[in-house]
Amino acid sequence: MQIHRINAWSDNYIFLLHAGSVAAVVDPTEAQPVLDKLAALGAELIAIFNTHHHGDHVGGNRQLLEQFPDATVYASEADQGRIPGQTVFLNGGDTVEFCDRTATVVFVPGHTRGHIAYYFAPIEDDEPGELFCGDTLFAGGCGRLFEGTPDQMVNSLNKLRQLPDNTRIWCAHEYTLSNLKFAITVDGQNPDLQNRYAQVQAARQRQEATVPSLLGIEKKTNPFLRWDQPALQATAKMKDPARVFGRIRGMKDMF
Repeated sequence: MQIHRINAWSDNYIFLLHAGSVAAVVDPTEAQPVLDKLAALGAELIAIFNTHHHGDHVGGNRQLLEQFPDATVYASEADQGRIPGQTVFLNGGDTVEFCDRTATVVFVPGHTRGHIAYYFAPIEDDEPGELFCGDTLFAGGCGRLFEGTPDQMVNSLNKLRQLPDNTRIWCAHEYTLSNLKFAITVDGQNPDLQNRYAQVQAARQRQEATVPSLLGIEKKTNPFLRWDQPALQATAKMKDPARVFGRIRGMKDMF
């Protein structure tokens, strides 16, 4: 399975999964760049995997279905009525298939009440897993809590934190530099974070994408996966995981 990253709008990423003559798309912001890539690959779209209902993740569904009416649209059961063209209603622990790959559905509410992620485990031990996590986990950050609570988001992020360190994080926005600018303000003595910030600054100056990230790097540098670390607890002036997370998330909202 090949993964193609497609730019959309100002900072969205759409991901096209391609195998032979067929393809699936994750969170199509808009249809045209997906249609262009399908034409270039000579591939038929057979599936749409949506992580949540926001317009910049489902905006291309209807136009894609006009061109590929037999495509299956997967999304959360909790998002029923909010996903254009949805035909399959998923819960955490369900699995979905694309060609010879199986993804486990992870229920990760917090950003929205029905948010899910798709985790494709590696076929070989030395290969990375692939996590399509929408707006729950970002490179260096996490999504705002539009429909959920800090407790829900900590629980959701902790599920993702348990995946192998070599899992590739295919998050849906190029927010990494701004996320790390904030992270430095709450975890500034972290040498791994300092090094990453410098690397991302250089990459963005070269207009290089910073997605995918690796989960192992996120565990070392992303403050929203580090609520149990003394430096973040000191910044938040508390130790309870949800309260630490909530305080840091509130600071980011005001940054």
